[in-house]
Amino acid sequence: MYSGGDILEITYTHPTLGGGTLYCKAAEDGTVDIGGFRTNDDENSVTGDGQMIQQMNRVLGSFETPPIAWDMTDVDELARLSELAASPVLADWTIAVQNDTIWGGTGKPVGDIKGNSNTGLVETIKIAFRGQLKKLI
Repeated sequence: MYSGGDILEITYTHPTLGGGTLYCKAAEDGTVDIGGFRTNDDENSVTGDGQMIQQMNRVLGSFETPPIAWDMTDVDELARLSELAASPVLADWTIAVQNDTIWGGTGKPVGDIKGNSNTGLVETIKIAFRGQLKKLI
């Protein structure tokens, strides 16, 4: 049996900024990239006699979140995510999925962090991890 599901919660713990929990919008996609080594997809990576040339490079693990609920008046998830992104110190993260899977790693938000004032959602963000994203459970 194959099972996916909603992201129940995303938690973070930062050594100086503290911790918190993010809640994602239900029935929206999140994207898991475990990271590790990738082999370049280049049809011309071949020798004259037909041998494969493997260009293998390491990539970071990452998770692209579904939209995140944004409490503008109290918790202010947008400001907190911006602070985490601006810090040179990485946080510990866990991502709990409805199917009882938990992913985790040490990383930070990267790229643009924007909120939608009409929907009350922080748009999809990418959390990049040091090394690989690990399946904890």
